[in-house]
Amino acid sequence: MFNRNRRLRVVAAVASTSLLAGCGLVSSDSEEEEQEIVVGTMSAPTTLDPAAAWDGSWELYRNIFQTLVAFPPGATEPEPDAAESCRFVDTRNKAYECTLREGLTFSDGAKLDADAVKHSVDRIVAINDKRGPAGLLGSLDRVEAKDERTVTFYLNKPDATFPFVLSAPAFSIVSPKGYPADKLREGDEVIGSGPYTLEDYKPEGHADLAKNAAYKGPAKVGNNAVSIQYFKDSGTMVEALKKEEIDVTFRGLAAEDVVALNGENRKAGIQLVEAAGTEIRYLVFNPKDPWAKNPAVRKAVAQTVDRGAIAHKVYRDTVEPLYSMVPRGLTGHATSYFDRFGKPDENKAAQILSEAGINEPVPLTLWYTTDRYGSATEKEFQELKRQLDGSGLFDVTIKGRPWKTFEPGYRKGEYPVFGRGWFPDFPDADNFIAPFVGENNALSTPYVAKEITDDLLPQSRRERDRGAVAAQFEKAQSIMLEDTRLLPLWQGKQYIAASEEIAGAERALDPSAIMMMWELSRKQSW
Repeated sequence: MFNRNRRLRVVAAVASTSLLAGCGLVSSDSEEEEQEIVVGTMSAPTTLDPAAAWDGSWELYRNIFQTLVAFPPGATEPEPDAAESCRFVDTRNKAYECTLREGLTFSDGAKLDADAVKHSVDRIVAINDKRGPAGLLGSLDRVEAKDERTVTFYLNKPDATFPFVLSAPAFSIVSPKGYPADKLREGDEVIGSGPYTLEDYKPEGHADLAKNAAYKGPAKVGNNAVSIQYFKDSGTMVEALKKEEIDVTFRGLAAEDVVALNGENRKAGIQLVEAAGTEIRYLVFNPKDPWAKNPAVRKAVAQTVDRGAIAHKVYRDTVEPLYSMVPRGLTGHATSYFDRFGKPDENKAAQILSEAGINEPVPLTLWYTTDRYGSATEKEFQELKRQLDGSGLFDVTIKGRPWKTFEPGYRKGEYPVFGRGWFPDFPDADNFIAPFVGENNALSTPYVAKEITDDLLPQSRRERDRGAVAAQFEKAQSIMLEDTRLLPLWQGKQYIAASEEIAGAERALDPSAIMMMWELSRKQSW
């Protein structure tokens, strides 16, 4: 594992040698070691096999695997990664073809060719792990390796979002020799072709990455090694940054730590980088619960909740109130919930319930995960309880579970109302609507909305110009508003805190807010 103290000694030695004899005497070994960067995060992988991950594990995958296409800094559409070029080869958006770069290899020296791409996608479908990304491949019919460098995806319906799907780290290209076609790979080793190789890994401890000398792709790697340290809480992570035990912090910074760092950063030698984000939080109502299945109850909750108070009191204005399932910054964003419910109004909420024959406080249990979205989640649900109970219209109980038991619980339909967060698989409005509707949706709460699934989504997927689909997504949200099965709460901003020695932090997040470690480098002052 990376030794921070060792790196500091190397830097001191470099400076001393430079003063005595000039920079030309610094060894290449010292220069390489000086480039190691330590990143702290609260987003530990749940698995090292892409076929089983539809979660924060993607943050590691993005750096050690390649996808056919990806989003470089500032991009609004996917661009070639392992591919040399990709395009639809028909007029109906039903055949998408990619030509691979020449000479691609995996970290074990095996050839990365079209057969490997086909194998990587086919095994996701074949394994169909309940935690995995097979649900993103609903439009895929089959994959064909036409020759060594050409792979074609044939779709069962027009889908202009398919290139966006392929950009997700879930569709990382893996070695046919190292990853079985019909079962998950075991162990803590990785065979990839990305900018880095995984040198050492301890679950929920650390992941040590080394620059991949055989990498062929668009990324310009600005360092020689990265050690990712996994933390359980924001305070400990920030303290490690202040003590120079780590160089960069991401994913999991608590609001109070962001506010404190914003005031202390100059004094502490820390830079705080703020970026727009597409992360959202929302409530899910279970249609099988006797109270939550009632539209009047759901609408009364929507009429009562004060998003501004949550953003200000709990998150110290590091998030923004959200009135749309599609976040600001994406085509299709609307203000549907504000337009319908306006400001919180207990009298209007009481009228909604009264007209439905409900004249006593509604008993509701709200569930949240205690360890997936940060320590502020508990405070957020305490604030929701305070608001709902304070109206006199509800009698709320809140309960929390760690993610490992929380996730199976909501999949079994155990929770009347529960909180979820969504980090997009790809930056398109489709990914904030499609996963939540249909019989088998990502929330395991069947939601039949045929106009959305059978009409609006197919219409939007015929359009390659993703800026021209606003009408379909605005209509979809108006339908979701009438049902109020989901209640958007807030949209997050993204923050990176880093030592002033570090350059590139402002470019290190892709549009899905996944950190591209290769953008980080250490500033040189001599």
